[in-house]
Amino acid sequence: MGNGEYHRVLAGDRRRVGRGILAIVLLLGGLLVFSAVLSVGADALDDRGSDDSYTPLTHAVAMVSLALLLPWSMVIQRWLYGVPGASLHSVLSRFRFDVFGRALLLILPLCVAALVVNDYLAPAPRSVWSDTDVLWLLAGALLLTPLQAAGEEYGFRGLMLRVVGGWTRGSRSGLVLGLIVMAVIFAASHAASDAWLNLWYVVLAIGTGLITWRTGGLEIAIVLHALWNTLGFVFSAAMRSDLNSVVADRDAGAAAATALIPSAVVLATVVIVWFITRTGPLTAQRAQADQGAQADQGALSRA
Repeated sequence: MGNGEYHRVLAGDRRRVGRGILAIVLLLGGLLVFSAVLSVGADALDDRGSDDSYTPLTHAVAMVSLALLLPWSMVIQRWLYGVPGASLHSVLSRFRFDVFGRALLLILPLCVAALVVNDYLAPAPRSVWSDTDVLWLLAGALLLTPLQAAGEEYGFRGLMLRVVGGWTRGSRSGLVLGLIVMAVIFAASHAASDAWLNLWYVVLAIGTGLITWRTGGLEIAIVLHALWNTLGFVFSAAMRSDLNSVVADRDAGAAAATALIPSAVVLATVVIVWFITRTGPLTAQRAQADQGAQADQGALSRA
């Protein structure tokens, strides 16, 4: 299957469009089911969420619902394509913690600076939060929001990009089609009618998709997505922001041109990744050859 590039792992002699559509429907359907089931339990524990108020518990439910896309994507890939779920990590079928760590050190200051500028230029409406709610929101943001971002990356930049990327004969046409379809569905899944918000969703989807393709894995995309979301909620808790307007309100006029600030962080990361990977996208063959060369060098150094 495929030619070794991340988005072509599921490509074969047949395009299997019907199977791919089924995979996408199962992915999105799973998200709806996870959210519905968990929301029922949350409303039973805290009825404040029943009137559309954004509470620490509704935040936790939203984060866990999206986090479950990670194992669910692996199940779908295994079931419909017979490809092990671990291959979603990277072209090496493992999570590269060294890549993750270096990306964390690079992107963290960019996100912090962007969030400071964003809140300075367009401060969110403030709300009265109890100390208990602030503590629970911080706990949920730090523990669950990174998993939410990872779940979205495995579902959209992982499974969906691969599914659609295998519908064409060529690698580049598959990448283009995969990015377009994935970005449109990703933006639509947020159900926003605000143009600036939709621009941000599209930039995030295409940017992290390109990063995944070039680096041969999801690690850097997860760092970028997780840092922005997690730190955003931490800033909101610290500033006592009204999360009903920050998170829940996606109607026209809800956002402004400040959506270009996080978009700039994504684009800057894409440029850095492109510079680092000037020789082209990392494929399974190249990654394995690099590993073999490193092992040989290590053996020589010990000789």
